[in-house]
Amino acid sequence: MKASQRLLVKKSVNPANFNKGGLEKTLSAFSLTMMGVGAIVGSGIFITPGIIAAKYAGPAAMLSFVIAAVVCSLAALCYAEFSSTIPLAGSAYTYVYTVFGEFLAWILGWSLISEYLFAVSSVAVSWSSYFQNLMSGFGLKLPTFLTAAAGTAGVSGAGFNLIAFVVVLAVSLLLVGGLQESTRVNSIMVIVKILVIVLFIGVAIFFVKPANYHPFMPHGVSGLVKGASLAFYAYIGFDAVSTASEEVKNPKRNMPIGIVGSLVVASILYVAMAAVLVGVVHYSKLNVGDPVAYALAVIHQNWAAGIVSLGAVVGITTVLIVMLYGGTRLLFAISRDGLLPKVFRTVSPHTKVPVKSTWIFGIIASVFAAVIPLDKIAELVNIGTLFAFAMVSIGVVFLRRHETLQQINSSFKVPFYPVLPVVSFLACVYLMLNLQAFTWHMFGIWLVIGIVIYFAYSYRHSRIRAGLRAKESKS
Repeated sequence: MKASQRLLVKKSVNPANFNKGGLEKTLSAFSLTMMGVGAIVGSGIFITPGIIAAKYAGPAAMLSFVIAAVVCSLAALCYAEFSSTIPLAGSAYTYVYTVFGEFLAWILGWSLISEYLFAVSSVAVSWSSYFQNLMSGFGLKLPTFLTAAAGTAGVSGAGFNLIAFVVVLAVSLLLVGGLQESTRVNSIMVIVKILVIVLFIGVAIFFVKPANYHPFMPHGVSGLVKGASLAFYAYIGFDAVSTASEEVKNPKRNMPIGIVGSLVVASILYVAMAAVLVGVVHYSKLNVGDPVAYALAVIHQNWAAGIVSLGAVVGITTVLIVMLYGGTRLLFAISRDGLLPKVFRTVSPHTKVPVKSTWIFGIIASVFAAVIPLDKIAELVNIGTLFAFAMVSIGVVFLRRHETLQQINSSFKVPFYPVLPVVSFLACVYLMLNLQAFTWHMFGIWLVIGIVIYFAYSYRHSRIRAGLRAKESKS
């Protein structure tokens, strides 16, 4: 076999092995939907509607979220078909390994590691900020050098964000306790978060002024589209649901429901929040750090501001839980294929959780959150996600042509095939090309590191390649 062919060796899929991964099947469609909503609806719902309205779309911000949801749903449908056909841990990494081969799967898996790692770190820093705001309301305040990383504005010398560090370790401890317990806590927090959002909408809707909706699109269609580009990133996170495929009771039924259902619920919440917010306060005044709290102050409903702040903290916590979970299951899947050391695939016989993988991932993320400024660690999240969306979207075309996978009775098929997967692929590539040059530079450096690791370790330890070598030696 030629070297080029060895790089593109594909992962064989045997339906008989779908239930032999060592992970416990405990998740229902409701659990998956709560995971998806937990990942998508974080602190951003209390911030991004105001920014989009003030800077880009005006009162049409609600339509920006609709457009973003439609674009995101294209990728979501592709994920749903893959996850119901190949219910294995690893999400996009496993799917690409199956249809495109090992090297591209490694590149994508390495990119996704950056998405989850830096997402957890950046969200932890945000959690720290919101938590400090809550504590300051009780007159409690930690020294600045213990609440901000070195390099953050206003911080001189060494800094260590202690709160961000601790919260990541706390979530790691929750996850190693067992998936069923973790999803139960996540579901409770998601319900609390939704109730807080509904509370704001229920209070503020009585103060809506129809005049605030005019002009509806002050910056025209271009402003609407620019707003949709920003709104798209508010939906990032639903792909983490697909990492749970191997731990779902009935993946062929529950995976599509969880992925699409969480996107629908999140879309309704974002659109409703934007619609009420611009109706209460003129869009030109919403370019503030906390537009929801500002709107409550304008209508003299300050009693609800504290509840909204609590909802933001709870919301960010659910994002932490789901993204940290997704990262550990990704490492588990890559390690199971031999591309990472076996420590990442060790599963506890008691909790059926990859405990060592969870702690290693959690500790690295907590250190990043504690010492690196937020604006630096957030750069790699978007491009890694879009790369995964693009590969999964075009991968559906190859999935349908895969001889073995054609025989698997998938319960979900992407409609309007092959047009919809191709459109989704092109939309994701277009958004990638519009990212900042600095993001591409960082992404390039991350990929170079990944390629070095691949040829230094993964290529030689690949379990699939080991099997090929054994067959060649016998023949």
